[in-house]
Amino acid sequence: MPGKRPPKPASRAEKVSLLRYLRLFRQDILSAQPERLYRAWMAEFRTPFFRSFLVNQPELVKTVLNARPQDFPKSGRVREGLAPLLGNSVFVTNGATWERQRRIIDPAFEGGRLREAFPAMLAAAEAAVERLAARADGQPVEIEAEASHAAADVIFRTLFSIPIEHELAAEVFAEFRAFQRSQPLVNLAAFLPLPRWLPRPHGTRTRRSAARIRQLISRLTEERMASIRAGTAPDDLATKIMTTPDPETGRPFDTGEMVDQVAIFFLAGHETSASALAWALYLLAEFPEAQARVAAEVEALGAGSVGFSDLSRLSFTRNVFREALRLYPPVPMMVRQATRPEQFRDRAVPTGSQIVLSPWHLHRHTRIWENPDGFDPDRWKTEDGRRCQRDAFIPFSSGPRVCPGAGFAMIEGVLLLALLVDRFRFETVAGRVPVPQAQLTVRARDGIWLRLHERRPASH
Repeated sequence: MPGKRPPKPASRAEKVSLLRYLRLFRQDILSAQPERLYRAWMAEFRTPFFRSFLVNQPELVKTVLNARPQDFPKSGRVREGLAPLLGNSVFVTNGATWERQRRIIDPAFEGGRLREAFPAMLAAAEAAVERLAARADGQPVEIEAEASHAAADVIFRTLFSIPIEHELAAEVFAEFRAFQRSQPLVNLAAFLPLPRWLPRPHGTRTRRSAARIRQLISRLTEERMASIRAGTAPDDLATKIMTTPDPETGRPFDTGEMVDQVAIFFLAGHETSASALAWALYLLAEFPEAQARVAAEVEALGAGSVGFSDLSRLSFTRNVFREALRLYPPVPMMVRQATRPEQFRDRAVPTGSQIVLSPWHLHRHTRIWENPDGFDPDRWKTEDGRRCQRDAFIPFSSGPRVCPGAGFAMIEGVLLLALLVDRFRFETVAGRVPVPQAQLTVRARDGIWLRLHERRPASH
């Protein structure tokens, strides 16, 4: 859509001192980067401790993620800041451990299982609509918090068959919000080559919140283990994962392993979905003609709620959500590590180098996308848009390490967007333009504030 462009953080000066760069990076990855990364195929960064190469060329991205992922495992630096919460989850492991974890997890997110999880997802979406109905009076609403609430409810209902109002679910959600606020994006250990035996400099609040979250998840997991043994467990995602044996070893997750996985399900399934939904709602408020098209598309489904089979008919709504993922990818950067010497674009990449893949820059690359900073949901219907989707669209990563919940996230995002826009009209708040900033995911520095108005009565 020509004309105005959605907000984008300012880039830093081309040359800054290492100390200045570290300060900027700790505050926000996005504004710590120079403008040239939006047009460069590759860029090298050197520190006294390691070398890193940001790769934007689609062919090299595919080499790292798709063709030779075993030569570029996840960097150990990725886990430094999140270790207190994630433990040894599938998000941070490599090699045989990661392969075993994916063999157990992947069956829970296959197409048939997503259809079975849909009623719980729909119940969470309808609950979100009812919560927001009380706030549809035209007063400013911080929509990121509401999106977080809705996404957390989806996770608890689909994973453990409990609504977010459940005592344990509510406390996990509250503690996770505290973890978000206390956890810096980059831990000191991500920059310094500290020995493994040296304690990591995590803040007291970060460690306390992470420990409490894991304690609560342990209770949920132990209770589910007991109900599985008693034959009374509901047939939800947690039961599916906990009763799936590794087809190679025959061994399922034990309770400790399951706690690690639930922690990442909550982080990835709640935090990333909340980020994408909030930005999608902002974009629709900023571009009311697109919002009207979403509302009309949902209305065309007829009376009643949205069913699983209806999702395929919400093509424009899906493209809006896809465009939000392009402009504001929840995970802005991914880090891999070279396990052997490489030659990228006639440049030597030594063993141990950090290979940075940046969905944020790749999705806005001026040599790949037409109108890269513009909001254009219709781009996904064009041949050029489909080519870019194949070559340069990785909000869920790609290759063997693609997010197992990618299909889940797309269903959830389209469903929530459809039900919310069907019920409410969203408007921006004058003078409150959100500034994108990378925290655990791409969020707005001071939140995303919108006004809500009832579009149609609740009986629709």
